[in-house]
Amino acid sequence: MNDKVTISHLSTVISADGYVQQEEQLAIETPYTVALNDVEIGASMVLPVGLEEFGVGFLFGQGYIKAPGEVKEVLVCPEGRISVYADVVSMEPKEVIITSGCGGTGKISKEMLTGAFEPLMECTISFPEIKDFILQVLKSSTLSQDTHCVHGCGLWADGKLRAFFEDVGRHNAVDKIMGAILLGRAPARAAVYTTGRLTSDMVLKCARIGIPIILSRTSPSSLGLAIADRAGATLIGYARPERLNAFTHPERITL
Repeated sequence: MNDKVTISHLSTVISADGYVQQEEQLAIETPYTVALNDVEIGASMVLPVGLEEFGVGFLFGQGYIKAPGEVKEVLVCPEGRISVYADVVSMEPKEVIITSGCGGTGKISKEMLTGAFEPLMECTISFPEIKDFILQVLKSSTLSQDTHCVHGCGLWADGKLRAFFEDVGRHNAVDKIMGAILLGRAPARAAVYTTGRLTSDMVLKCARIGIPIILSRTSPSSLGLAIADRAGATLIGYARPERLNAFTHPERITL
């Protein structure tokens, strides 16, 4: 395992049979500050991988970066700073909403909740493809298997897995996918699958960037469902290789 994302720790397993020492792999959680054009915007605890994508995706959620092509450069400092340089209309502080992320650490721009949605990047995905998509994401998630401490998020387009990220926070993993799209490293005309629940901010970010198909291993919240319906997105919960629950717009899933 890459020593940049895990550390080893010796734990004591206690059972009726006694005490046994066991080596564990722990995911590294590191604070990173995100700056836009040398102005600090915010900070988050993050798994130290996919940091360029995270910085850009974080700024998208804050309402500063809105479209591919705006970002000119991303610099990651090992001391805990991600500096993004972009052509943006305004650097004024945004009104934000605390999300349902554990500990209240997540924030999104309030303006993401208002206004009409742009048309989504239309596509369909077949049921057999969804099976392949889920299995490839789970196969890629070696860190989850080793630490049981992270969420994964993958993006599927044109019949293959185009991007995959893990993080200690489900929101951060989705932000990394958003950043990959904004940096031109992945398309928005795609399906996204997350191991985390689909709350309002998770669905909002996907819909605002134009992703038409949003899947989760678990369930959506009521507001996540309402946002998907309003945006015209296909929202899928309880996605498994052999079945799924389509809460909105099942017509994008072909047999």
